[in-house]
Amino acid sequence: MKKIILFDLDGTLTESGEGIINCVRYALEKMGKAEKNIEKLKSFIGPPLVSQFMAYSNMTEEEAEKATKYYRERFSTIGIFENKLYPNIENMLKALKEKGFTLSIASSKPEKFVRQILSYFKIDNYFDEIVGATLDGKISEKADVIFEALKRLNINDENKKDVLMVGDKEHDIFGARLNGLLCVAVSYGYGSLEELEKASPLKIVNSVDELKDYLLS
Repeated sequence: MKKIILFDLDGTLTESGEGIINCVRYALEKMGKAEKNIEKLKSFIGPPLVSQFMAYSNMTEEEAEKATKYYRERFSTIGIFENKLYPNIENMLKALKEKGFTLSIASSKPEKFVRQILSYFKIDNYFDEIVGATLDGKISEKADVIFEALKRLNINDENKKDVLMVGDKEHDIFGARLNGLLCVAVSYGYGSLEELEKASPLKIVNSVDELKDYLLS
């Protein structure tokens, strides 16, 4: 089995939907585009914010960047903590490290916030690298985040065969594929089963325990 694992954060390790949705609602209200339908706002969990604001509300890039600033205004102080680990996440990470796995985060969330969240839940010590998006938007798409993670881990074309991505949305699968990696998808996150099946990951697992067993097999 692969010995280097790249983990997505939202919907894979943490159940972060409440904080993200509350911050999106806050930003949309500030932009005069209030949305009360929480189900619709679940589309913001995972993708880069600027592009998602543009797609969701037909904003210009400038407007989407302004909305993103409003989002981060609330997220940095309140939304970041409207979050919790999925059950048995730490047990899985501990078991992987004990077996000699190299673990990294590859998240579309800004790296500053990723590090805060991992530290808050006291699981940052399990990761050899923690990679997220940049606040200036230079690194935001999932493929670019994964590329940066591979770079920091000194992964080249020869040892990519030892790397596996784990995520809950189609962009995790597509981002991995663009970097020459396979991806295991988790169905307990924010991507629908239909979305995941259509993206054709290596495997779909339905719980953290099933993911742990698969990675250690």
